Amino acid sequence: MTLGHALAPPDISEEIDTPDPCTAVELEPVVPESARGSRLRSVPRPLRRAIGPVLLLVLWQVLSATGVLHPDVLASPGTIARAGSDLIADGTLPSAMGISLQRVAVGLVLGGVVGTALALVSGLSRLGEDLVDATVQMLRTVPWVGLIPLFIIWLGIGEAPKVALIALGVAFHLYLNVYAGIRGVDEQLIEAGQSLGLGRWGLIRHVVLPGALPGAMTGLRYSLATAWLALVFGESVNADAGIGFLMNQAREFFRTDVIVVCLVVYAFLGLTADVIVRILERLLLQWRPTFTGQ
Repeated sequence: MTLGHALAPPDISEEIDTPDPCTAVELEPVVPESARGSRLRSVPRPLRRAIGPVLLLVLWQVLSATGVLHPDVLASPGTIARAGSDLIADGTLPSAMGISLQRVAVGLVLGGVVGTALALVSGLSRLGEDLVDATVQMLRTVPWVGLIPLFIIWLGIGEAPKVALIALGVAFHLYLNVYAGIRGVDEQLIEAGQSLGLGRWGLIRHVVLPGALPGAMTGLRYSLATAWLALVFGESVNADAGIGFLMNQAREFFRTDVIVVCLVVYAFLGLTADVIVRILERLLLQWRPTFTGQ
């Protein structure tokens, strides 16, 4: 062997096993974290949302059937369903719902107009803020439920004090959220509108009010919840009709089934109102993409 052959590097091509191109390579699929729980997500959303209430009803029925929950303490779901069916059949519950809905509607309109108007005056003008905001903030800290005796003295025992109580609670929530929405508009948007030649009313119409709309919708949702709460208090005092009147009668006769039926009706009406507001948000706030969860 010559010196050149001795110094030449060894040929290792034969020692390395080259993969056979015909051999299939198995790859493990990469599952992103967002895809975890896909089986549960494949279930329709209404069914997923119903899991919690259904489990609660099942537990409630089991506790009632085993005697853990005495009927005098809390009636069983079956008894409550029969009581609700009887109230619907004789027309008592639909009539009470109609009267309560009328009270909420009137109070919501009155409180909404007053609260929104005060928020516009205070939010769009520094002078209006100086004249309005301090007074509203002071009155807001007063427990509005504690004003029921004064409302009865001032307005009597008819429908007026109940509607006034609802309107008062609605007005404060709408004022706070609409005012915060107006003052939360980005200053750069105002400058952009001015650079495009918009005047004061043009800025209010095309920039300020659309920017304050999300806050107004949030205030509307809080106002609806407050309206139903105020209705409960209002109908508990000198009411001769409505859902609260049914509850007071049931309390006197220890009818826990009727009381729960009335509470379920309050919850159903509140949930329906919240769904309506959600639909309005989707229609009016299509220009604002938001995070909807994963």
